[in-house]
Amino acid sequence: MAAASPFPSMSDHGLNRLLFNALKNKNTDEVIQFCQRAPDGPLHITGIHKDTVLHLACYSKQKDLAVKLVRLLPNNLNRPLTEFKNDVGNTLLHETATTNNMREVATLLLAKEPKLLAAKNAQGETPLFRAARFGKIRLFKLLANEVDKDNDEERRKDQFHSEDKTSILHIAIIAEHFDLAMLIVEKYPELIGMKDGNGMTALQHLACNPSAFEVTTEYGLFKILIYYWKERDFFIFVTAKKSHKKVVSGIPDKKRTMEEDSDTKRKKDTKRYVKWLLNLLKWKDLKREKYKHTSAPELAKELIKKDTSWEPTENTALNKGKKSDPDGSSGLFLSGLLLKTERERLCITSKNLDEKQGQSRDDTKPQTTMTGIRRDETPLFLATSWRIKKLVEEILYNYPQAVEHVNKKGRNILHIAIQYRHLEIFEMVTESDMLSRRLLRATDAKGNSLLHMVGKNRKGPKRETSEGPALDLQDQLAWFERVKGAVKSDFVQLFNHKNQTADDLFTKNYSKLHEESRKWLEETSKNCTIVAVLIATVAFTAAYTVPGGNETSGMPVLISQPFFVVFTLADVISLTLALTSVVSFLSILTSPFRLQDFRYSLPRKLTLALTFLFLSVLMMMVAFAATIILMIHTKQSWTEIALSSAAFVPVLFFVYFYSPLYAKLSKAWFYLSKGVKIIYPGRKNPNQHPLDRSQRSGCQITEV
Repeated sequence: MAAASPFPSMSDHGLNRLLFNALKNKNTDEVIQFCQRAPDGPLHITGIHKDTVLHLACYSKQKDLAVKLVRLLPNNLNRPLTEFKNDVGNTLLHETATTNNMREVATLLLAKEPKLLAAKNAQGETPLFRAARFGKIRLFKLLANEVDKDNDEERRKDQFHSEDKTSILHIAIIAEHFDLAMLIVEKYPELIGMKDGNGMTALQHLACNPSAFEVTTEYGLFKILIYYWKERDFFIFVTAKKSHKKVVSGIPDKKRTMEEDSDTKRKKDTKRYVKWLLNLLKWKDLKREKYKHTSAPELAKELIKKDTSWEPTENTALNKGKKSDPDGSSGLFLSGLLLKTERERLCITSKNLDEKQGQSRDDTKPQTTMTGIRRDETPLFLATSWRIKKLVEEILYNYPQAVEHVNKKGRNILHIAIQYRHLEIFEMVTESDMLSRRLLRATDAKGNSLLHMVGKNRKGPKRETSEGPALDLQDQLAWFERVKGAVKSDFVQLFNHKNQTADDLFTKNYSKLHEESRKWLEETSKNCTIVAVLIATVAFTAAYTVPGGNETSGMPVLISQPFFVVFTLADVISLTLALTSVVSFLSILTSPFRLQDFRYSLPRKLTLALTFLFLSVLMMMVAFAATIILMIHTKQSWTEIALSSAAFVPVLFFVYFYSPLYAKLSKAWFYLSKGVKIIYPGRKNPNQHPLDRSQRSGCQITEV
């Protein structure tokens, strides 16, 4: 006769409530007792998403409980363990694969049901895939070793990818588990060239992640110091104290032992304090970020060795643009007619090309979200689009001939670098005369030269700036002049298939930005003019209300004081500079605001006007400081001093908020010298190039 159960009969809801509370409170004994009461034991469905008790134990990382529950499972179950799935199709091994410390549980489950290894959830993911997604490298090794024991090659390979053809290497890179991705590359090199449902390889995914190679967010000064500081050095810095230990003979062993114990305890307390401080400073997050930035380039080197996606290329001799009449007007009656006819022919050609080549391709090819960057591009072009200079350098170092790759739109790497405004990559490629000579003359399938690409609106993720549209327009004009100085002169007036020169395209696409820049510059000049007039008014008034007052004869009382001379000079200079800035701002308001004026003229005028305004504010503060010293010297009321100080607080805020704008504008003074260096570069060593590592290490290349 069976012994009476110590538990009262209860409904399934009551049992589920007790089990769920026991799991939530991590009460192992109660969970075991309730499972012994349940008809299905540890496989009793407790959660509303069809999670069994064992599912929840594995999901909540309760290792000891999960081990005991697995051992409670009978050897002869009515149903195989592969059929016990929750709503998303996860088996017990799927839930176990998300935690490294559940390896013992995974081993016990596989011993009871080896088929769990090949089971897939609703998304077609195997437990091995789940381990790769969550970056659990130790559990991944365990499952991978079990997978490798399978003699069926097709069944073994089927566990390496999900239903949408995403492989374990893809998901490890997407989830930024680069150490695990490196292990997968070494263990399963055949996955390097595998493409997912979007037709992307592992290297293409890596080339779309600029945050894997460098810091893409703005760190404060303190975070930057922590980022580049080693943990051991930080510990030494915090715990560094001058400890002068005197070795005195005759100290009893017991006392010496007590001192050593006290010293050990003090070190432990200090170490605990350092760990608390590091956690407060988010040391682990920064350390993880730094490790990511060192492991991603190493992974890229291995992937690049097997990548030859740059080899298929388009013919660069097709779809060239048409050059206009070099003489402008040759004096012949038919010259204008011939040029017009040629333009019409090119427009018809462009239309046919769009119908036959461009439209269907552009409508069907996938693109990355939010940026318009095509995902079917090669890793070299993707890295160029995302401004990952390290990856571009590594690809061109291993395959320098890849620099001549042309995509389906007929564009080379310089087209892409200009299109997404990545100056570092543009300069890196054009630094070599041999590499840049052909690339600078290239046109795409629609006849667009490199200068036409500047005329197109910038693509890709834009940096958020608050300085104003005029400075953005200035940057675009600087790009136009920079590329214009690099390409050949006969490409400047080249027409594309839409009968547009680069100047025409630039003027058309940036007309809206031109209008916004004009309005912004007018508003800025008006507001600064008001401030300059107020400063001039204060400086003019201060000249007649000198500190200390005047004598009956009209002479200032403090005229013999040294700081009175400082006050007088600072006040006069402040008034002069304020009026000069007013004139400068008025010259901006009366300018014609032509497009080319935003390149040099208007930014220089604004820089000069702000310089005068800042100097006038500075001189006003000097005059104010001299006044305070004179008032304290004559024992004036502190109430007057406080009121005078409060009156100048807005001036300080003005300087603080307008400093970034002034710093941004100051580079306009250096644009001309940069342009001269680009148009007339110094003589370069043809053998020296930043992509040539042998030159960096001092090796000499002998020209044959």
